[in-house]
Amino acid sequence: MTQPVIQVRNLVKVYNKGGGAEVHALRDVSLEIARGAFVGIIGASGSGKSSLMNILGCLDKPTSGTVFLDGVDIGGLGDEALARVRNRKIGFVFQSFNLLPRTNALENVELPLIYSDKPGASRLARLALESVGLGARIHHYPSELSGGEQQRVAIARALVNDPEIVFADEPTGNLDTRSSYEIMALFQNLNTQGRTIVLITHERDIAEHARRVIRIADGRIVEDVENTRPRDAEAGLNNLPAQEAAHVDR
Repeated sequence: MTQPVIQVRNLVKVYNKGGGAEVHALRDVSLEIARGAFVGIIGASGSGKSSLMNILGCLDKPTSGTVFLDGVDIGGLGDEALARVRNRKIGFVFQSFNLLPRTNALENVELPLIYSDKPGASRLARLALESVGLGARIHHYPSELSGGEQQRVAIARALVNDPEIVFADEPTGNLDTRSSYEIMALFQNLNTQGRTIVLITHERDIAEHARRVIRIADGRIVEDVENTRPRDAEAGLNNLPAQEAAHVDR
């Protein structure tokens, strides 16, 4: 049996707000994510979904519980070791793109390679941009790109180190309908190629593009179901009205 790429056991996260006040973001969460899965984690604001992503992505540590990444208990790792794990095994995509405004697409995608020992940063960044359909836009700055194109640059940046897992936190939150379908089609294609995708969203229709949907409320998993008929993003694109299909998000 193949070992899950992520294993979480009895995860608890408590934030101290001062004055003795505590916020229980996660309460005894346990789950496993198979290698090559596409998981949508859905919940309202404050449900704990972002706290869970931050811990799974080695951006934060739990108050208690264990997280295994590729069979390694990351709870025992120091900050430098966690940074190496993030750089080599994990890619992140965020709602706000997080691109440097005075740096062109190619240079933005090269950034994670600064901390990598891989040679040929420019070539790898170019290949990553080509893989998301932006081979002709590599020298454009964020202000010269549409929202959908900026998110594609962010995805290319997440992919440039060839991570096993991509965490996407509300990746369609700032996009119009057509661009949202394009980004979800890209994630579905990446998953088909074997990449593990963990999608964080508050939108049910976006989560339903995933092959497994986990719903979180009040820091607990309240639903965990296999999605036997994921929404087909490519089909969604093809079914858009003509005027919407012709729209370019600028």
